[in-house]
Amino acid sequence: MKSILLPFLQFDENKHDRVVPPSGFTAQLSLLTSGAMAFLAVFAMALSFATGRLADQWGSELARASTVRISAPDDQVAAQTQAALDVLRTTPGIAFAEALSDEDERALLEPWFGPSLPIENLPLPVLIEVRETAEGYDAEGLRLRLAGEVPGAVLDDHSRWRLPLVKAADRLRILGLLSLVLIAAVTAGMITLAANAALAANGQVVRVLRLVGSTDTYIARAFVRRFTVRGFTGAVVGTFFGVVAISLLPDANVEGGFLTGLGFQGAQWLWPCIIPLLAAIVAYGATRVAATQALRRLM
Repeated sequence: MKSILLPFLQFDENKHDRVVPPSGFTAQLSLLTSGAMAFLAVFAMALSFATGRLADQWGSELARASTVRISAPDDQVAAQTQAALDVLRTTPGIAFAEALSDEDERALLEPWFGPSLPIENLPLPVLIEVRETAEGYDAEGLRLRLAGEVPGAVLDDHSRWRLPLVKAADRLRILGLLSLVLIAAVTAGMITLAANAALAANGQVVRVLRLVGSTDTYIARAFVRRFTVRGFTGAVVGTFFGVVAISLLPDANVEGGFLTGLGFQGAQWLWPCIIPLLAAIVAYGATRVAATQALRRLM
């Protein structure tokens, strides 16, 4: 990893930063840390966006879809199905109600049992697909009406499936955001250690600079500027490789489900651009605190 990243992480020091000698391994440490953390941040951001889309999709698709299941003796199935359709089509808030054909039920069961399922030999209940309007319908009132007019009908409004799925997706989104916070904290910690090591290694140089008239603010600014540029440079490279890796993931599709939707869509591809800026801000703040404290210890 180090041999791959370092050729991309070379940059010229600003002439004002040369008041302190090169920082040796601390330079490589800050570059590699910011690059690796930016790479992980891209995936955490992609996870957050993907789970957000998933929660919205599950919430919108399942919220307005319901199913009526009819289990009755063979000689009553047709009559109860028609009675249930009559009830549904006269219920306020229902926009569509249609019984599924054998081909539709086969398509629903095929992902679980394969294409060779002998559905005609199985005692499957009749399923009626229900789509509600934007205003919705009274689920409890409809259940009571079905119980009185169609004894074999059971209404499933999918709430027991939808709510846990949406909750799980929301928690994954929060986990992605929390991962970004932890990545920023780890980056700040590693750059702080690198800055402290650089200042400690150049303690004699700092004392000489003070003797020739340099102020602590000027010296600290040199260290802060150097580590900020390194944090930004490493994050740019890490973000680039992270975006490339995300772009190579499979596109979202129905067969693949959630595992093929872990990516960015549309304008979301611009969001990783803020990662190097955030890395520079984190590096600036961490180095400034470290430099201030280290220079006080060198008094």
